[in-house]
Amino acid sequence: YATGGSEDRDYVSNLKKSFRDLRWYEWIMIVVMVAIAGYTMVMAFIDPSTSQNPPWLTVINFISAIAGILCIFFTAKASISCCIFGIINTVVYVIFLAYWQIYGTMCLEIFVYMPFNIIQWFVWAKHRDQELTQLTMTKKLSYKADVIVAVTVALSGLVYYYVLDSVGGNVALLDAYTVAIGIIAVCMSAFRYREQYILWLVTDIVAVAMYIVFFDPVYLTKKSIYLIMAFVGIYNWWTLNRVRTPGNM
Repeated sequence: YATGGSEDRDYVSNLKKSFRDLRWYEWIMIVVMVAIAGYTMVMAFIDPSTSQNPPWLTVINFISAIAGILCIFFTAKASISCCIFGIINTVVYVIFLAYWQIYGTMCLEIFVYMPFNIIQWFVWAKHRDQELTQLTMTKKLSYKADVIVAVTVALSGLVYYYVLDSVGGNVALLDAYTVAIGIIAVCMSAFRYREQYILWLVTDIVAVAMYIVFFDPVYLTKKSIYLIMAFVGIYNWWTLNRVRTPGNM
């Protein structure tokens, strides 16, 4: 892997490849996300009573929505370009969570997602696919590791629920399990394990439920897209693991 100016050119080239790899239905979801987030943002400035968020926060939501779904699209393809959009999304999403005092998920974003986005960038870049250089090589867990992960998620979710409940919080049980599942999933993502998408599927269902309760059209749309892409990610990562890295099967 080249360094200096050559490295910059390689990154830009791989980013362009990642965008070219987007499928037609992903472009449709991007257009839908831009339309909903953009409309909500514009209307909040025209008539603040149309939004439960202050106008300035709708700008934050717009940036988070676009960066978030691009991160999810690229992650589902095992594209290294996901990392930069993940970092942007984390920064702006924390502002939204802090405003609404959703502390469990906010801590997840600050203390887990941010550092692991950076770790993932280095790990994925170090294990590039030799032919499709915009992608990283995927791995799989053993059946024993699958069981350990499931038990860890179940227990840590309960522990975090009682911790969160003691300090207050919105929808504490959902928030707690979002944290527990998210921590394990982001660790698995950083180290290229395909089973992360089983956990993302669960946490996305929880997130959609949370934003139905605390209705926000931008984040409900965003998390619904995440849920759809969890299914896409399961298919892509299983296929990549079988076809591109057959030694891991």
